[in-house]
Amino acid sequence: MIDLSVVVVSFNTRDLLRSCLESVCASASYQSTSPLSVEVWVVDNASSDGSANMVRREFPQARLVVNDSNVGFAAANNQAIQQANGQYVLLLNPDTVVLDDALLRLVDFAAGHEKVGAVGARLLNPDGSFQHSCFRFPNLWMSFFDFFPLNHRVTNSRLNGRYPLNRYEKPFPIDHPLGACLLVRKSVVDQVGLLDEDFFIYCEEVDWCLRIKQAGWDIYCVPEAKVIHYGAQSTQQFRGRMLVELHRSRNLLFEKHYSPLFRWASRQIVRLGLAREALRGVVALATGKLSRRDLDERLESYWQIFRM
Repeated sequence: MIDLSVVVVSFNTRDLLRSCLESVCASASYQSTSPLSVEVWVVDNASSDGSANMVRREFPQARLVVNDSNVGFAAANNQAIQQANGQYVLLLNPDTVVLDDALLRLVDFAAGHEKVGAVGARLLNPDGSFQHSCFRFPNLWMSFFDFFPLNHRVTNSRLNGRYPLNRYEKPFPIDHPLGACLLVRKSVVDQVGLLDEDFFIYCEEVDWCLRIKQAGWDIYCVPEAKVIHYGAQSTQQFRGRMLVELHRSRNLLFEKHYSPLFRWASRQIVRLGLAREALRGVVALATGKLSRRDLDERLESYWQIFRM
């Protein structure tokens, strides 16, 4: 049986995707007399940059699924997960580089802890510096700090869903890892179901981890498994639209898992924050720091979110 199925969903990130797949191949056999048996799935969401052809040409061993349209992150992952043969499934963003034996460390930790249903890695910025890779489930403080960050101590605190840096010295229990690198037992997928395809992008991994926890499984971060994460390489291509999608997904998450009072309070915080951002945009226009076109695009996005 295959040990690990790695699933990478791509959208116009050809060069990063190449580096990601090279790192997966290297990590799978890194300094090991008994390398992991790994299958790689690439699901291309209608890229226009030749990503699919690059995979066909340079990684013929990868199993490639090419979509005619962008079906979203959750749906694209599900296409591969349903066909995966591994005991474990790893969701991996194309803007990542797996370092050394990270794949083996993730699988070994899960295999050695039978109550652990999902595992995340330690993410690093491209320069090797620390990047928050694990988070607590959303709370109202996190909604507030999105718009009113106050200072770096607060935004990097537990109030904002972050874990202290000293926790990353050894494996520790978490609410959920970032979806850029998320390993899940295939038996857990069979139990709790696939990713919810109502999430086009954002929050699908949070919803999944909530369901995994509700089913009685633990979730851990394994800091010894290190992965470079460039971040937002696909979503930055459509910033206004992605902001709207972020809040749409959050609203869906809150509808599924949170109380009516929480949802009402969160909506008020978001609307207050949007009003502040709109005012800041008007000031930036008046001082020549923002064009009329950019302001109009921002206001249109804010208005769509405000009406949700």
